[in-house]
Amino acid sequence: MTLTDPLALTAGGPSLPQERRVLTALPGPRSAEILARKSDAVAAGVAHTVPVAAVAAGGGVVVDADGNSLIDLGSGIAVTTVGNAHPKVAAAIAAQAVQFTHTCFMISPYESYVDVAEALNRLTPGDFAKKSALFNSGAEAVENAVKIARKHTGRQAVVALDHGYHGRTNLTMALTAKSMPYKSGFGPFAPEVYRVPGSYPFRDGLSGAEAAARAITLIEKQIGADNLAAVIIEPIQGEGGFIVPADGFLPAVVDWCRDNGVVFIADEVQTGFARTGAMFASEIFGIEPDLITTAKGIAAGLPLAGVTGRAEIMDSAHAGGLGGTYGGNPIACAAAIAAIDVFENDGMLERAAQIGGILTARLEAMRASDPRIGDVRGHGAMVAAEFVDPATGAPDAALTGAVAKAAIAQGVIVLTCGTFGNVIRFLPPLAIGDDLLNEGLDIVAAALAAA
Repeated sequence: MTLTDPLALTAGGPSLPQERRVLTALPGPRSAEILARKSDAVAAGVAHTVPVAAVAAGGGVVVDADGNSLIDLGSGIAVTTVGNAHPKVAAAIAAQAVQFTHTCFMISPYESYVDVAEALNRLTPGDFAKKSALFNSGAEAVENAVKIARKHTGRQAVVALDHGYHGRTNLTMALTAKSMPYKSGFGPFAPEVYRVPGSYPFRDGLSGAEAAARAITLIEKQIGADNLAAVIIEPIQGEGGFIVPADGFLPAVVDWCRDNGVVFIADEVQTGFARTGAMFASEIFGIEPDLITTAKGIAAGLPLAGVTGRAEIMDSAHAGGLGGTYGGNPIACAAAIAAIDVFENDGMLERAAQIGGILTARLEAMRASDPRIGDVRGHGAMVAAEFVDPATGAPDAALTGAVAKAAIAQGVIVLTCGTFGNVIRFLPPLAIGDDLLNEGLDIVAAALAAA
């Protein structure tokens, strides 16, 4: 195998050379050909960020059809947390695929679904009896969590936060704050969804207690606790800009929910499974959600999601009220069992903390010398930099886009986010090496200096 022969790079995982290698302008000719076919065959609404066609990935790199090797600081949006094509996960998938690929758990149940549910019940925060149900995507998990909360409380209203993101289905679009590209033109949306401000320390200047009091007052006066089924919050907001709430905000909201019979749902689709240096971000803030939604990193790249929570709440739905044809697919469950083994036994929490230390130190050093970085925030391997006009503090989406585009052109995959489009988020796989991570950050720093 030669490094310039993309056809030889048929195996991902850690066997790939862990190096940045840019052999062509991006896209190269083979990727350009595939992307032209995409344009002809795939709906225009399915956009892409990085102009390459991937053929292999593993460790901290993604290799394209032209043999370019890109440093991966995105993990497929926090999905390949244990690393792409992890050997344990790949072996589990292969073993299950030769046994059976589907029966539908609602028709003929199988043990691996139960294994995943038991693991979720054990790992999620809270020392109380729990149950779980499995689905296909984060949005589907959120929809079902809302269904369960409504059934349990007999109420209809749901509160979400400014800057929140919960999915692209009809109900979850209503919960999601940002219009473009997620909601614009797709209404009308599901009713009885309300929005209140959360805690955004960089921009609101409020303490956690002050931000919670503001949100609770609006809920009580504009909605009424007696009408409210659930409050749904990402412990660290993802698409909204990796916003870390001020200390005390989340516990105050959880306490209010407990006092008023409101179900508190933690959306941990992006923050779950070691991403933040804790198994779940709720642990960082000392909260125990009534329900918690998971997806993304749970199955290392296969479609799987879950709702886990207090047994008495989870059992509120009538028989047949929860489920779906593919929910808890046996191959996805096999992948999840293997990934959970890696999370628990292969030092993933410690590695996330190490990566977080590198990310934070490097980005804070950039911020100290460049006032266009207004804020650096995050936990573990989930860290972001917010870009601003240094004179006014206004969000600078143009600068953000330019830095991301320049980094990608040099072979570093970075993702933007934020309601104002002015945040670059860093979500490297935990399998990435320090040298590769630092090289990627070097490229980002150079792109910022040149912007």
